[in-house]
Amino acid sequence: MTRHQPTRRDLGRGALAALLAAPALTGRAMAQGQPVKLGFNGDLAASPSAQSGRAAVVGIEAAIEDVNKEGGVLGRPLSLVIRDDLSQPPKSIQNMSDLIDNERVVAVLGPTNSGNALAWRHIPNQKRIPVMGCIGSATDITRPMREGADNYMFRVGSVDRTQVVTIMGYAKKSPRTGKIGFLTETTGYGQGGLKDLQEVAQAQGMTAVANEKFNVNDTDMTSQLAKLRAAGVETALVWAQGTTIGQVMRSMEKINYFPVVLTSWAADNLSFINAAGPQLAEKPVFLRTVSEDRTPHQQAFFARIRPRIDADSAFSFAVHGYDGTMLLARAIAQAGRTDGPAVKDALEDLRGTLQGYAKTYDKPFSRTEHEALGAADQRWTCWRDGKLAAYSDDVVRGLRPEDFKG
Repeated sequence: MTRHQPTRRDLGRGALAALLAAPALTGRAMAQGQPVKLGFNGDLAASPSAQSGRAAVVGIEAAIEDVNKEGGVLGRPLSLVIRDDLSQPPKSIQNMSDLIDNERVVAVLGPTNSGNALAWRHIPNQKRIPVMGCIGSATDITRPMREGADNYMFRVGSVDRTQVVTIMGYAKKSPRTGKIGFLTETTGYGQGGLKDLQEVAQAQGMTAVANEKFNVNDTDMTSQLAKLRAAGVETALVWAQGTTIGQVMRSMEKINYFPVVLTSWAADNLSFINAAGPQLAEKPVFLRTVSEDRTPHQQAFFARIRPRIDADSAFSFAVHGYDGTMLLARAIAQAGRTDGPAVKDALEDLRGTLQGYAKTYDKPFSRTEHEALGAADQRWTCWRDGKLAAYSDDVVRGLRPEDFKG
């Protein structure tokens, strides 16, 4: 099916105003009245992933600034209520209840860590408040609590299952792969990734000859790597957070064992290169949703917000925050009201196109699909000379949609 291509009129700022403002509001009328509150609940200071949370907030605030310049939503300004969950599930649960019950937010963005989203996703589903994920990538975050139930969890961001399907497709097609082995962190993030790795391997007819785990604070994984080497593993699929992937690379150096490493997008985090060092950081290959080969549209946004984010590598999270906020604003305007069920229904049937910074969105969600970014939105990435770079080889260039199963 040919997707609708946005016209210049679709993409102009005047069109944005028309799409977001109340029917009676015209042009760039000043938004007045009580703000429409959005919430952010995520780690901003505690874990190595906190830079992702801070970047997402920068993107959300930029989107709110743009919406408010065009008259707000329903003639009211958007505002953001921020809660830092300190990477702690109990704190994140408390924040979610506070945002919904006390702050009366219309929707929530975040969180930073997948495990926290899995700890509280029953709350917005029970209270019928939409959540727009923009960082945490665990596959189960956006799945309904039970089959056929209304689902208030949406996401503009990376998805573990999509990453696993893509890198496993690469592994199956590469003549260098040989025997594969899994190496995963014991956190909810790592074990969710392991579940995806096992299921996708089975779907693609592959069998891991080793399956080892490590704790998030471990700095020496040589014993686990020795078991992979003894099993003849030539390609290691590693699922962990940035710092721990860096420690895996350090441990490989200790025993001079360097299989092909395909890993999670957490390797794009500064914490990874800080732990691995610039030379070892160049070995893994992973996926992101925003390429370092930026379009002029993306480059303009990058230049606008770069002074406010910790590193170039955090840009993708600002993009997700911006795009997610704009889609929420569009849904509120389309619904004509702010109650959760109406906003959810509008998200599941958004009209028109919206040019975001990750992609142009054309009906990004449905009742059964709550992921805005899919396999076609993945970008192969590696580190080169201390900076993120686009990755390509003959296998990447030869991949076809039929290679992505599971």
